Amino acid sequence: ELAMTRMEQEAQSLSADGVVGVRLEVKRMDWDKDILEFLAIGTAIAHSKGHPGFKGPSGKPFTSDLSGQDLWMLLQSGYRPLALVMGSCVYHVAHQGMLQSLGNVGRNVEMPLFTQAMYDARELAMERMQQEAKEAGAEGVVAVQLHEGSHNWQPHVIEFFAIGTAVKPIEDAAVIPERLIPQIVIPVND
Repeated sequence: ELAMTRMEQEAQSLSADGVVGVRLEVKRMDWDKDILEFLAIGTAIAHSKGHPGFKGPSGKPFTSDLSGQDLWMLLQSGYRPLALVMGSCVYHVAHQGMLQSLGNVGRNVEMPLFTQAMYDARELAMERMQQEAKEAGAEGVVAVQLHEGSHNWQPHVIEFFAIGTAVKPIEDAAVIPERLIPQIVIPVND
């Protein structure tokens, strides 16, 4: 949250409408395993003259992980970005008992506790992302990515991280950029 807030503040100081191509990076420090560095990186953009522009919730610059091309397609379809929304769930799965572990040696068996934990963690991460989108006033979320990892906390700990761009329809059709009209180009022979 702090990394995203700092990026939004920098965009606001540049009088940007929003930030596209947002990437979130988490780095573990080699010199201390208990320290993580969080980076939020993106490209600030501003509307052209004569266009009212789009802002995110509370009048702040919108954030989006969409590329410039994907943003253009979103606008062409009559939607606009509001905010980069995220949901995370970290789940600890109980260890198997010694007798149960020994009973599974050399056998290919499903581990129902792990399976259910994976499903639950994934669903919770998605629900939390959708709740953030709802709070931002979005109608939907596009370009959703779901990442599974552990960040090396310990065995039996899984994390699901869901991220996407919350969108809503453009209210005023007059501010939708001109639609691209395909042109047929016929080459002229000399």
